[in-house]
Formats: sequence, C-alpha cells, structure tokens
Amino acid sequence: MPRSALILTLLLALAACSSTPPTPVPAPTSSPQPPDDQQLHVSIGDSYATGFGPNGPAESFAQIVAKQSGLKLINLACNGATSADLASKPACGPDANGKTQLDAAVDALRNRKTGLVTVVIGGNDLAPCALSQEPLECATRTVADIQTNVAGTLTELREAAPDVKIVGLTYPDVFLGAWVNPSFPNGKNLARLSVTMFQDFNTRIAAQYGRFGAKFADVTSSTGGYGGLTELTQDPRYGQIPASVAKVCTLTYFCDRTDVHPTPAGHQAIAEAVTAASR
Repeated sequence: MPRSALILTLLLALAACSSTPPTPVPAPTSSPQPPDDQQLHVSIGDSYATGFGPNGPAESFAQIVAKQSGLKLINLACNGATSADLASKPACGPDANGKTQLDAAVDALRNRKTGLVTVVIGGNDLAPCALSQEPLECATRTVADIQTNVAGTLTELREAAPDVKIVGLTYPDVFLGAWVNPSFPNGKNLARLSVTMFQDFNTRIAAQYGRFGAKFADVTSSTGGYGGLTELTQDPRYGQIPASVAKVCTLTYFCDRTDVHPTPAGHQAIAEAVTAASR
C-alpha cells in the first residue's frame, strides 16, 4: 500500500474513534465561588482531560494530577474539542460559567492562586482530513493551524499569569495498536508509519510550548512510542509482539476496540508524565 494510502487509513481510523458524544451543555452561569487559599489546577483540552472512554466517563489524568498535587481542579475541557474551540466554544464542567475554555482559564488565573495549568489538544483537529479530497495536504495545514491556535492560547495564559506553571501534553501513539487490531489489514505498516507521524507532530507542538516557557509532557515517549518495533515481548492476548505495541494495548482501548482513549492505567501513566514534566 502506498504511503499516502497508509496515512489516509490512519486518518480514517482517527475520524472513526475521535467522534465523541456531543459536547456537554455548559453549566448555567452562576456567581463565582468566593476565593479560598487552596491553589488551583486549571485543565483545558479535549476528552483526554474529561476522562471520556468507551465505558463512560472515568477518572482522568487531570483529576489524578490535582489529587496527587493537593490542588483544587477546575476542569474546563470538553469532549471532542479542537484547538480552535478553546477560544470559540463554551467550556464544559461546573466552573464554565458560560465562557470559553480560554476565557474561563484566564479568569481563574487572574483571580485565584494557580499552581498548574494543563493543556491537551490537537487530536480532534485532524479527524476532518479523512474526508478531504487531499488528506495529506489537509493534515499538513491542520498541524500548522494547531500550532497557531496553541500559540494564541498560550499568549493569553501567559499575559494573565506570566509565571504560572503550564504543561502541554501530547497523546500515546494509539496507532501502534494497529499491529494487532484485525480491523487493519496493513496494521504492521500502519504502526510503523505512525512512529514518524507522531515524531513530526510532537516536535512541532512541543516547540510552541517551549516558546512560551511552558513544559511539554511527551506522553508518546513515556507510553512506549518512537521505538523501532524490534524489541519483542510475550503478550497474553496477542502472543509475541513489539513491546511498545503491548504497552499501548494496556494503556489505551485501541487494540481491541479501535478507541483512542486511555484506560485507567493509561490515565495514570499520563498523570505521571505530566507530574514529571512539571517538576
């Protein structure tokens, strides 16, 4: 299969499993809670931050990080959010107050002591490229748009709180799971291609966070990505497979359900990567 067709197959898989339920209706506008002395963890982003999964909502990495850090979580993330949505669509959760994720985050930064901001975004941006007549060109443009939107978000966060600790994060290379997922006849080739794709995406996005003095949690690396797929292990379900494939099968639902979301173990691993990056 030509490389272009392999990339299109990856984009189609992304479109199929990133179509999360409709964005929850934001909580009604209410009077702000009186400030207290507990520092905040402000979380913005997509379904990775909300904890959405095929079995319904579960504890997300953001909840784990806040709990382990002794911070009060304000989680403004929305299922299905794109990088453009951060500044254009209503935030979700009880602290949204009818504002966008970015505006609500800026308000929190200006009015409360904030110990950490986490941003996980970009995965949903690429899904429409699967339906494009030129999927490769669409993907290239979209990554550039993600960079622009992330830069705009970070600009406003930094203006509101120049010294706040910000951690941007990426995703596990879920497409390594195509190696064992029977839905992909060319699964091994797809898994190999995904390594390069994630390296390129993460390098570009990490550079934007670095420009604004933010940390970057390379979740792809910490969950076994970037490997040459030559180190093998014996998996109880799939037999002898690359160790990085076995790891992503444990940390996400992609291998058996073609769902990109993390398992509870995956959220724990992401939380550990965020905590390590924030030190």
